[in-house]
Amino acid sequence: MAQQTIPAAVGTHRSAPTDGSGRPVRPRRTLRPRTVAVAAVAWLIAAVFLLPYLQMVITALRPASELRDATYLPDHFAWSNFVDVWRESNLGSNLRVTLLVAGGSTLLVLLVAIPAAYYTARVKYRGRKVFLLLVLVTQMFQPTSLLVGLYREFYQLGMLNSVWTLVLCNAAFNLAFAIWILTAYFSAIPVQLEEAAMIDGLGRGGALLRVTLPLAMPGVVTAVIFTFIAAWNEFVMGLTLSTVPESQPLTVGINSFIGNYTVQWNYLFAASVIAIVPVVVLFAFIERHVVSGLTAGAVK
Repeated sequence: MAQQTIPAAVGTHRSAPTDGSGRPVRPRRTLRPRTVAVAAVAWLIAAVFLLPYLQMVITALRPASELRDATYLPDHFAWSNFVDVWRESNLGSNLRVTLLVAGGSTLLVLLVAIPAAYYTARVKYRGRKVFLLLVLVTQMFQPTSLLVGLYREFYQLGMLNSVWTLVLCNAAFNLAFAIWILTAYFSAIPVQLEEAAMIDGLGRGGALLRVTLPLAMPGVVTAVIFTFIAAWNEFVMGLTLSTVPESQPLTVGINSFIGNYTVQWNYLFAASVIAIVPVVVLFAFIERHVVSGLTAGAVK
């Protein structure tokens, strides 16, 4: 019987090239001139934005005797500036007040804005558009235009120099933006998801907490970021409603290093470096939520 020959399979898989040790060799990526140019421009823009912060750190480490020197770097770095500014001022108390004000106002805004935005997005009541328009119009009022009225009101209530006064004011001025943002996110979530959850036994509150709110988390994070940063950077209300140095926020405490005739630049910049650390830590923890919020809705 003649021996049959088996033809070679068409399209036989070829093994990847390997080096001397048997490991596969990765193909080299060729950099295109356009990619290099875009990367160079991106690094240049990043350097432009980062240089002021670098200058702030360098000035914070300058000794007092070298503040007027024309050199970019000091002869020696005075790390004691951070210790001195913490010991010789109320910076610790100011930082604690700012953390309480920013955290408290953010929490209060979320507790009020989430139910208000959810109701506005789900219930088509009469005057809904007018309500949203009024919410947007309240963003046009600046705190400085209401300071006299706020001061008299809290003075009569005996609430000056109180952390809760600053919490209420910051929450009131940031509530409208949070309601506007969250209403848009809740409106974009299909109501059929909540109806399916309620058929499975959940109530309206359970459907909101377990179904809708996780899907609207990018909007919640956006509201948290804007409210926290606005309360963290607030200056005018803290200066007017808090006259005792220990009850003033960090922005007002930093301003104390600016005198009538002299400015303690090394202490001023050292306190500024301390002030930006909590915000940087906050962004480090919620960065992925920020990115998801920016890209939400880009892909179906």
